[in-house]
Amino acid sequence: MQGLLGYNLAQASIPAFSVFERSIGSPLGLRQVEFTILVLLDSNAEVTKKALSHALDIAAPNLTVILDRLEKKGLLTRTRSEDDKRAQHVHLTSKGRTLVQKADAIALVMEQELLGHFTSAEQAMLFELLQRVAVLRKAGR
Repeated sequence: MQGLLGYNLAQASIPAFSVFERSIGSPLGLRQVEFTILVLLDSNAEVTKKALSHALDIAAPNLTVILDRLEKKGLLTRTRSEDDKRAQHVHLTSKGRTLVQKADAIALVMEQELLGHFTSAEQAMLFELLQRVAVLRKAGR
């Protein structure tokens, strides 16, 4: 089992999920996917629902449910594109932007809890290796 990537990723996700839940999930009322969406919206000015769906590999109907939940919390808005009425742009509200800033600050501490026992070189190597695995997603494999 120790030689299987999936097993090791699953094992690493256990403490990561636990720390996320304790640091951001429960205190801020956010699920991991919701946090990810809010961070993506914060760092990308013009995001369409379709682009979010593709970036997160979430089916459009499932993404709609998540966006509905975040919109009801007052964290984002959706508007039709002026150029293409089929496209829907998703934007953070000021409340959403404030929450992202708070969550980002917490995430920095949270990540130190998870990665603090690695040297900075080991952290860089970990991220590089994970990105090299993730590149297979873009290749459609």
